[in-house]
Amino acid sequence: MYYLGIDIGTSGTKTVLFDSKGQALAAASAEYPLSQPASSYAEQAPEDWWRAVRETLSEVVAAAAKQGIAASKIGGIGLSGQMHGLVMLDKKGEVIRPAIIWCDQRTAAECGEITEKVGEKRLIEITANPALTGFTASKILWVKNHEPENYQRCRQILLPKDYIRYKLTGAFAAEMSDASGMQLLDVPRRCWSDEVLERLGIDGALLAPVYESTEITGRVSAEAAAATGLSAGTPVVGGAGDNAAAAVGTGVVEDGRAFTTIGTSGVVYAHSSRVAIDPKGRVHTFCCAVPGQWLIMGVTQGAGLSLKWFRDQFCSAEKETAALLGRDPYSLLDQVAASVPLGSRQLLYLPYMMGERTPHLDPAARGVFFGLSALHGKKEMLRAVMEGVAFSLKDCQQIIAGMDIPVTDMMACGGGGTSALWREMLADLYGCPVKTPAAREGPALGAAILAMVGVGEYASVPEACRAIIHVDRVQLPDPDASKAYQPYYKLYTELYPALKASFKVLDEIR
Repeated sequence: MYYLGIDIGTSGTKTVLFDSKGQALAAASAEYPLSQPASSYAEQAPEDWWRAVRETLSEVVAAAAKQGIAASKIGGIGLSGQMHGLVMLDKKGEVIRPAIIWCDQRTAAECGEITEKVGEKRLIEITANPALTGFTASKILWVKNHEPENYQRCRQILLPKDYIRYKLTGAFAAEMSDASGMQLLDVPRRCWSDEVLERLGIDGALLAPVYESTEITGRVSAEAAAATGLSAGTPVVGGAGDNAAAAVGTGVVEDGRAFTTIGTSGVVYAHSSRVAIDPKGRVHTFCCAVPGQWLIMGVTQGAGLSLKWFRDQFCSAEKETAALLGRDPYSLLDQVAASVPLGSRQLLYLPYMMGERTPHLDPAARGVFFGLSALHGKKEMLRAVMEGVAFSLKDCQQIIAGMDIPVTDMMACGGGGTSALWREMLADLYGCPVKTPAAREGPALGAAILAMVGVGEYASVPEACRAIIHVDRVQLPDPDASKAYQPYYKLYTELYPALKASFKVLDEIR
């Protein structure tokens, strides 16, 4: 049999068909826009996600048919998606307003409301996290407070990938890993928290039943089959939030394993068979895609986003050169940054373009170049951006290590994981080897593996990963570079505390 992994990301959707050994046989991608109707706002149209899924599924099913693979041979579908987004449907199942997505920062007041009503300590005990602007609960309260007519019309609340599940199957369902990021789930007990819902005045009937990631949650409807070329009745499993799916797609499903991903945001993710919660709430503890187990995750908001911003604003010449050479512009930027010595000639960058989660939990934080002088040019600034992102990921890794979560195996994935220079920086800063998986499909592969387990192709997620996931490259740390980075990293960690009050003042100037 064959399996589909559908990854509904922030910039686009990727759909991939795999065989039972994890070999990718056909793939398609489709992009969609992100809207920022006001400062710190970030929204997308769920209908755009569904259009992208229809297009990519149709393309992949057609490509499979050319290889002699009929749609009826697709044994299951797994979904992965951007976390925390708020999709609100009315009684007809129609979208009420644009989805407020993960990087939106408008809900600071609602986070204060959540903390007051539930209690800071109790909130972390139940949801394993403090109230954060990126999470879904504060978005629900924002709509309730600012758009009461939309809240009154709401009959169903879904996360992005679960909206796609609804469009594919007609079923309303959530799963543990993604639901953990809503701040409405009792993470240790793996169920919706009646206590949190009651204290926030949110009707639990608005939430879908919650499943483990490998459970079958619905089957492709006749209507969706006609729109995509799939066979009606194809099973759709719970799937996972993007990072939990990426963990499966890189084999990070057992104790001792971790990964770093540099996409729009940056993540350091460690698997844990026990619940471990940072009482300060600096990293997230969620249920993971392995039934009955958990993950610890540090997040920096503006990782790949910082490099993309720099590329788009200042590197038009490099983009043109890359196009003429038929190369990825990021590979050219890698070469330029590698020509600059470690430390970027005493230039530091704070990657807080969209506020920050780990370790500062501060939506008012902003990006900073520190130490800029007439000696610096574009190439030093470029390397400083990459080093600043690596320093922010080191922040995440340090906190996880302090929680007694052992990490003996670190993988690198995401778009930034293809950068040899970034992997070198991470290995030197972490002081451990950084590996890359042979497969590049990440969350889409992870989602497909969950489908394989859900329909019985493999007995468990770890068993499937041991059979499917293989290592491609290993970047070893350079002891001299590790030592040379120490004073830069130390100074980096001192800059945010020195600027915290100034960030707040700046945020209040309108």
